[in-house]
Amino acid sequence: MGKKYDFKYIVIGSGPAGSAAALKLAKAKKSVALVEGRFYGGSNLNSRDIPYSVALDFAHNYAKLSSYPELKNQEFSFNFPTVAARELNTIIAAGGNDKKLFEDAGVICLSGYANFLDDHTIAVNQKKFTAENFILATGSHLKTSGITIPESMDYLTPESAIKVHRLPEVVAVVGGGSTGCELASYYAELGSRVILLEASNRLLPREDKEVGDLLTDYFTRKLGVTILLGSKVISIGRDEHSAFLIFSYEGAEKLVRVSDIVLATGSEPNLNYGLENTKVKFKATGITVDKFFQTSAKHIYAIGDCLGNESSTDRAYHEGVTLAANLISNSKTPVNYSGLTRITYTQPEVAVVGFTEDDLLRRDRKYKKTTVNLNEVVASKTHNFDYGFIKLISDKNYRIIGASIVAPHASLLAEEIALAIRHGLTAVELASTPHIMNSYNYIIKLAATKLLGKNPSAKTKHAKKRKK
Repeated sequence: MGKKYDFKYIVIGSGPAGSAAALKLAKAKKSVALVEGRFYGGSNLNSRDIPYSVALDFAHNYAKLSSYPELKNQEFSFNFPTVAARELNTIIAAGGNDKKLFEDAGVICLSGYANFLDDHTIAVNQKKFTAENFILATGSHLKTSGITIPESMDYLTPESAIKVHRLPEVVAVVGGGSTGCELASYYAELGSRVILLEASNRLLPREDKEVGDLLTDYFTRKLGVTILLGSKVISIGRDEHSAFLIFSYEGAEKLVRVSDIVLATGSEPNLNYGLENTKVKFKATGITVDKFFQTSAKHIYAIGDCLGNESSTDRAYHEGVTLAANLISNSKTPVNYSGLTRITYTQPEVAVVGFTEDDLLRRDRKYKKTTVNLNEVVASKTHNFDYGFIKLISDKNYRIIGASIVAPHASLLAEEIALAIRHGLTAVELASTPHIMNSYNYIIKLAATKLLGKNPSAKTKHAKKRKK
């Protein structure tokens, strides 16, 4: 007779990856326990995605309203406690920290932090629990290595930065990635003086150069943000006068004083829960898995940010659903990441789906591309906003393989491109699809048409191929 375990599966971490896996397994009537040490639903639901959506939406609308010429003589005011209260109410409405949601689905919730004692046993609040299988979905935390920080230093993190109850006069945001750009936008739109420091030579260094260049131009010209590219922060501190940063810039060491400092310096996986007591192979950059998320310990799986890959709510959820489906059906279907989109919720938004041009150049792949500026669509005139563009990329047969979009509502525009990429659609099919002429979405039709314009015979060839 086989060994008796407390559970068939124990999932550690209730973020998008762990939640998706636990709920799907429970729906299939599997014996599942879920371990969570902080908020049920994870940080994305409770302190990142949902509250950011509320805060950034408020800031963008406040800035837009204040910019209308028709309202230039009006005075607008707000208070942070009210904004914070709306964030909290929205988190609750979206199911934040809702333990009952899991319990009602048949998941046993174990509140506390897990620590492995051996390959099949964990301790939670000094109680032992065993499982036949484990799913590690432990997420990530703020990466601060490389910066000297006094132990008692009071600084803001991506979680706390949007929960302040007063507007800082001058704020330094360290990190020009997606989160750093969002926070710089947030504070600047509400009226703070913002200094944005990024170690690389452009904002959003993961994206193509045009994306970072346009955002830099918008931030400096429209929001008054001071951007220091090529700046490596050495240390931060606070004295009786103010907070301060010491950083290297253009070959010299500089010091700048500010009211508050936000560290948006990226993330690293959460791995400190006794993995050394198991056969799971891991390193500081993440847990090692195969394409089916199986670790070196065959009964232990890992998904989401703890793998050390791209941090993304949508990606983590997708991995959780795929893993659970494989476990339920005892199959091995690799996850399909095609069509997943990276979003930066600045104004304008940035949405990148599929390959970037940089990706293709690194892979030495041939491609076709075209760029259409936002001022070429009517919507830019009616909404008085023309900062943006779309770069549409196809393979040699005009099959859509990527796009970078900088525009209001870019996250919505990207959905059409995601559909095209995932289902192998071509520029012909995008160009021939009716689009609303007075919307920003019309830029996709213009881009697809422009891409085909370099080869007028492409439409005819494609039509014949489809007919066959």
